[in-house]
Amino acid sequence: MIINRFLSELRLYFCNEWISKIPSHTIRVAYYKYFMGFNFGKHSTVLMRTTFDCARGLTVGNYSVINARCRIDTRGSITIGTGVSISSDVIILTADHEKDENGKKDRERPVVIHDYAWIGTRAIILPGVTIGRGAKIAAGAIVTKNVPPQTLVAGVPAKIIRTHEDEFCEQEDCKVYKRLFQ
Repeated sequence: MIINRFLSELRLYFCNEWISKIPSHTIRVAYYKYFMGFNFGKHSTVLMRTTFDCARGLTVGNYSVINARCRIDTRGSITIGTGVSISSDVIILTADHEKDENGKKDRERPVVIHDYAWIGTRAIILPGVTIGRGAKIAAGAIVTKNVPPQTLVAGVPAKIIRTHEDEFCEQEDCKVYKRLFQ
């Protein structure tokens, strides 16, 4: 029991302190798949210095990107669709605390980000949120509630600014921007 916890924490430490700083998409994604238990679609990537709160619980569709320095809390599971762009320094949380009669209780709630969503720099997605297909989250927004498809939300807490009609690239046409050493 203690040895399993130690090995689990060591795997997470190695992931966040060593692997996340290796300037190779191939090595990072391989580690995330085989040692962390994450599921990645083809041509999806995670840029450098992104950290995770635990192993397992992350599924990423094809042609999606998680940019640099994000914090991804997979304790309650995160599902990211196809063609999703998550900008730098985004925080996605799936666990929080709820007060009960005995003090506080931990709870985990999944986050779902549907296809072709775009999340701006330093946005925060709170536990239990679903982001609709093609939705856009403005930089710095704090998303506390579900976001309908093809809407732009902004603010603290995030509110709908407008709806939009975008054309989405099909999987084979999507291009994921990858820097050589990111």
